[in-house]
Amino acid sequence: MRKAFKEWKDLGIGLEFTEVADRSEAEVRIAFDQSDGSWSYVGRDVLGISANEPTMNFGWDLSDDYGRTTAPHEVGHTLGLPHEHQNPFSGIVWDEPKVYEYFGGAPNHWPPEQTLHNVLRKIDASEVEGTSWDPDSVMEYWFPAGLIKEPARFQAGLNPPGGLSAADKEWVRKFFPALKPELPLLQPFQSAALSLAPGSQSDFAVEPQASRKFEIGTFGTADTVLVLFEEVDGELRFCCRDDDSGEDRNSRISLNSSRAGATLFGCVSTGQVNQGRQRSCTGENGQRQSSPGRGALQRRKTPRQSLANIAEM
Repeated sequence: MRKAFKEWKDLGIGLEFTEVADRSEAEVRIAFDQSDGSWSYVGRDVLGISANEPTMNFGWDLSDDYGRTTAPHEVGHTLGLPHEHQNPFSGIVWDEPKVYEYFGGAPNHWPPEQTLHNVLRKIDASEVEGTSWDPDSVMEYWFPAGLIKEPARFQAGLNPPGGLSAADKEWVRKFFPALKPELPLLQPFQSAALSLAPGSQSDFAVEPQASRKFEIGTFGTADTVLVLFEEVDGELRFCCRDDDSGEDRNSRISLNSSRAGATLFGCVSTGQVNQGRQRSCTGENGQRQSSPGRGALQRRKTPRQSLANIAEM
């Protein structure tokens, strides 16, 4: 599991993963419940889960080929990546009765709604941008013969090679570019002009000089997500966020700061950021995405610039 986080981090992305002992300080909480399968909440949904509940679970051995792909797959969900076969540009035509039959059997025993959520449902094309389907992605399942009708070359089964594909690496670097050492300081009662293309982000620092209530907000016509973090003992801790997407207002955060001289860090991101996946660091209304267990026909397994703290449950 730790190797999976390192595999993503070693791509040079602008995230730091810090393992903590106190689950109340963790934003990502990992359980190893063998009776609950392998799954993760997606992107920002992780931040809305109770501190007493896991945000990710591993339900089988992670040391074999199957498990070594499961681990980066679930970490990919936490980073905001959905299943690649749910890419609306994939062109996959399913034999749906066979798909329901396969995932409803051993070892998964998924009810129809879970199979629909994890396999058959397509992400709305209006929510994504970027590449066509990447069948080699770590976010892709292994599928046995007979489940896919089209493309014809996958009628005999879909068997990704395992590990991060070239497209996985390219797009996660785009979503989470390397952190810059210096951030512009946002001054009280002064606005800072932002020129953000869809899917881009601007980062800033705030240094309250007194203990008081303050507000940070955006104005303009673009949809934005505003996220604020506080630096505590050299680490960033999530404070709050506001998302004005689809609403006739601008994102705004109000916060009582009791630590004069403390450094706060914020980021503003806009629009859609995906490659035929889903918005960066966003989830799907609190639903988690699962990985299938190993069956007889499956020989092998399958806020940006923020600092994620991790604890085991």
